[in-house]
Amino acid sequence: MSGAITCSASDLSALLGPNATAAADYICSQVGTVNNKFTDVAYAIDNTYLLFSAYLVFAMQLGFAMLCAGSVRAKNTMNIMLTNVLDAAAGGLFYYLFGYAFAFGESSNGFIGRHNFGLRDFPTPTSDYSFFLYQWAFAIAAAGITSGSIAERTKFVAYLIYSSFLTGFVYPVVSHWFWSPDGWASPFRSVDRLFGTGAIDFAGSGVVHMVGGIAGLWGALIEGPRIGRFEEGGGAIALRGHSASLVVLGTFLLWFGWYGFNPGSFTKILIPYNSGSNYGQWSGIGRTAVTTTLSGCTAALTTLFGKRLLSGHWNVTDVCNGLLGGFAAITAGCSVVDPWAAIVCGFVASLVLIGCNKLAELLKYDDPLEAAQLHGGCGAWGLIFVGLFAKEKYVNEVYGASPGRHYGLFMGGGGKLLGAQLVQIVVIIGWVSATMGTLFFILKKLKLLRISKQDEMKGMDIARHGGFAYNDDESIQFSRVKPGSPLPRSPNSPAV
Repeated sequence: MSGAITCSASDLSALLGPNATAAADYICSQVGTVNNKFTDVAYAIDNTYLLFSAYLVFAMQLGFAMLCAGSVRAKNTMNIMLTNVLDAAAGGLFYYLFGYAFAFGESSNGFIGRHNFGLRDFPTPTSDYSFFLYQWAFAIAAAGITSGSIAERTKFVAYLIYSSFLTGFVYPVVSHWFWSPDGWASPFRSVDRLFGTGAIDFAGSGVVHMVGGIAGLWGALIEGPRIGRFEEGGGAIALRGHSASLVVLGTFLLWFGWYGFNPGSFTKILIPYNSGSNYGQWSGIGRTAVTTTLSGCTAALTTLFGKRLLSGHWNVTDVCNGLLGGFAAITAGCSVVDPWAAIVCGFVASLVLIGCNKLAELLKYDDPLEAAQLHGGCGAWGLIFVGLFAKEKYVNEVYGASPGRHYGLFMGGGGKLLGAQLVQIVVIIGWVSATMGTLFFILKKLKLLRISKQDEMKGMDIARHGGFAYNDDESIQFSRVKPGSPLPRSPNSPAV
């Protein structure tokens, strides 16, 4: 805690007269006790703040579950809900055993952490259990992103394998590079920072969103599109999700959780920037919440009108994805930019998302939740955005003022920070492609990746999970079909 109360017995004894030394010692001991109490309270408040933020980020799993469920067809609802539960459960064990150590194990090299496996020798002087819980919530968020890209056609065992590998190894290595004080590209390094500044990714546009999005990209590419997604002549067919209500519910839950995701990444709240003033880290946390909000809102409105011009419809699902794209983009720079810059971030993020979706359609790439486009594309733009708009004052407050610390190109800080951001984009794409791309390729060769054509047509709920998520008449009709029999078809049901 900065600004601690100090007391000198030698200074006091000259003022106290007889028995001055004993009186001075007593007074100073009492001042020391009070000071220790203030320090303990500060640690308690900071840890409580971080724990509350961790709970908000974990609540985003419910948002992911609702968003995914609403974005798939009813016959696959139970499957996608179960995968979201297992992302959290498998991710919890593997992040405990390996992930945290690879990411933040102390006294490590620039590439990977080497200590604190299974939280051995933990807590440390710099990290407590609240920090572990917060970082675990981030790790499972990355896995949840990937599950959306490969929804409706992936074997259950493949989900278990990729989720464990992503949260236990792939994601932690990336978070070590950019968030650990030992990471080779971390702005928290005291010396030898990348381009003299390190890459700034405050809450994870690259570390979380790009990692999950690029992993999902490779999974969907290697699996191929869902049956019926594209016509033989090349035209795209919309396989719309079954519940816009769940999509909207999931979006609002994610929006709520993002206030733990971005402002919570400060990890501490009781840090004054100027002694004796009302301006401190609490002000930066408030500003971060504002920039997060403005970017998402701008992206939502831009997507609303952009898609209206392109399709002629006011589509709530598109608006929800646009909103989330704005959040994914601002996540890297939310703490180091002004509110007006966040509006620019959200506007461009919407255009990036619309452009990525058009490109995906041309390339016959099928991602039921637009996860690779939203988290990968908008996450990459978010990193570039930091290199352009990061403000010197905020960079020095958040990362510490030091010689050679650079800031945004458009703010007069030169191009070195932008260069560091571009390096981050390249290495994340390379690392995730080399690891997750290889894993998905091996799973395909071992016939562990994609379900059979018959099971995909029938729906994974009835084929793999013993029943439907909904007890309606059509679900009951499907549940009575014997293996190998032709599937019944409701007059209101699409062919696939």
